[in-house]
Amino acid sequence: MELVSVDKVYKNGEKDIFALRDINLILRESEYLAIIGPSGAGKSTLIHIMGGLQTPTKGEVLFQGRNIYKMKDSSISLWRSKVVGFVFQFYHLIEELTVLENVAIPCLLFENKRNAFKKAKELLKYLGIEEKSEAVPSQLSGGEKQKVAIARALVNSPKVILCDEPTGNLDRDSAQKVINFLEWLNVNEGKTLVIVTHNTEIVKRADRVMKIKDGEIRKS
Repeated sequence: MELVSVDKVYKNGEKDIFALRDINLILRESEYLAIIGPSGAGKSTLIHIMGGLQTPTKGEVLFQGRNIYKMKDSSISLWRSKVVGFVFQFYHLIEELTVLENVAIPCLLFENKRNAFKKAKELLKYLGIEEKSEAVPSQLSGGEKQKVAIARALVNSPKVILCDEPTGNLDRDSAQKVINFLEWLNVNEGKTLVIVTHNTEIVKRADRVMKIKDGEIRKS
């Protein structure tokens, strides 16, 4: 993946507010990248643009040489569902659905119900929370919710995993387990891993660290 001269600008009356300014980034296949910087620096905006969730004001986001933002809306949604897995700080689980249903939802776009639920069950078992399959999110701990969110992000076997403060709401033990699993996927399955974080332990373990400040890449 490559970002070329990416800006993200918001309007405040007549004034332009730059959330991102002239971002140039090459993300290598199977790389483990940590993105750091103060709150409001543009870190979340950056990974949302990388993952096809937010259109840049200027610039290109290339995946295998193709600008994803030149695709039709239906095509970019399909690309996002197949290529990218998102892990958010606040989980974004659907309270009315069971754990198993939450995990299976992305897969139902590409698989029949039986196969989707089979894949979801395998991931929950791998993450050690298979016994929570029929629970609803309100019955889970923070660590369990994050594992469900990770399972949902991985159910379509994405090539790129984008994480926005994935350990921000977890206790130390749960955070360590989550990061260990993400790093295992990076090393053993060749997943490209990008983590926005304030966690110094994650920063130490990444292949590369990139600092964002005031919407610009700075030397870390």
